[in-house]
Amino acid sequence: MVRVVGDGMEPTIMNTKEALAKAYDEGLDLVMISPNANPPVCKIIEYQKYLYEQKKKDKERKANSTKIVIKEIRLSPQTDDHDFEFKLNHAKRFLKEGNKVKVDVFFRGRSIVYKEQGEAQLLKFAEALLEYGKPEVMPRLEGKRMLMIIAPKK
Repeated sequence: MVRVVGDGMEPTIMNTKEALAKAYDEGLDLVMISPNANPPVCKIIEYQKYLYEQKKKDKERKANSTKIVIKEIRLSPQTDDHDFEFKLNHAKRFLKEGNKVKVDVFFRGRSIVYKEQGEAQLLKFAEALLEYGKPEVMPRLEGKRMLMIIAPKK
């Protein structure tokens, strides 16, 4: 037993063979729309047209979805002021374009001792970008690098 729906017909519950015969008489296909319902719901439609419309909807949904791009900027614990400003301008441009910015401080050799300096650099960077974006992930240490992600403001 299945519940049969279609264009211009009232939903009715009938035997599966009867539903197939009815669809065949109309020159259409019997497509199961909701197999988990009790009883399962079938629709009498033209299957190729149904597939075409589904593909069209999927394509439209995909076009409307935004693609998130993450741009990366690397600093060091002793990054100079000029270099800091230069990288800050790049980050501003990335955020204006709607991209996320991943800022990381890479510690080489024994510079891991200066974790506080690295964290201070990242917080200073985030504070300078407050107008353009807000920190999504606050500074955290992962191995030899400390990173932070800044998301653009809507």
